[in-house]
Amino acid sequence: MEYKTNVMRMLDKLKINYKHYTYADTDAISGVEVARVLNQNPSQVFKTLVTVSKSKKYYVFMIPVAEELDLKKAAHSVGEKAVDMLKSKELLPLTGYIHGGCSPIGMKKFFTTTIDKSAENFRTIIFSAGKIGYQVELSLENLSKVIRFQTAELTV
Repeated sequence: MEYKTNVMRMLDKLKINYKHYTYADTDAISGVEVARVLNQNPSQVFKTLVTVSKSKKYYVFMIPVAEELDLKKAAHSVGEKAVDMLKSKELLPLTGYIHGGCSPIGMKKFFTTTIDKSAENFRTIIFSAGKIGYQVELSLENLSKVIRFQTAELTV
């Protein structure tokens, strides 16, 4: 039997088409290594980052794995003066996900989500299926059926 993450089960329940990949049996750790192992374009493979503002609001940002989040652009995109990366130890209690397995789908609570504008250059994007070793691929159109998001310039 093939393994399904909660993200995959949610997509199945909503009858949303997606592809899934596993790299669980590899040594890949970084997003760039994951893209290489899956033989995918690193510009099309996105990582999910969680930030916190001074007002204690949480925001989710998705950017290509080889890129770095520009905190000023990120803050501007959500109307905040500044945002900081959430500390790793705070991720699990807040989202239900661990570092390296964080997905924008299926967090304990929905947070304002912004995806780097470069995602619009691809028919589909690939991101974590909510567990280290598993990725899903779907179109922004299909992703919008599961979560609300906006796009903006987010990288350095």
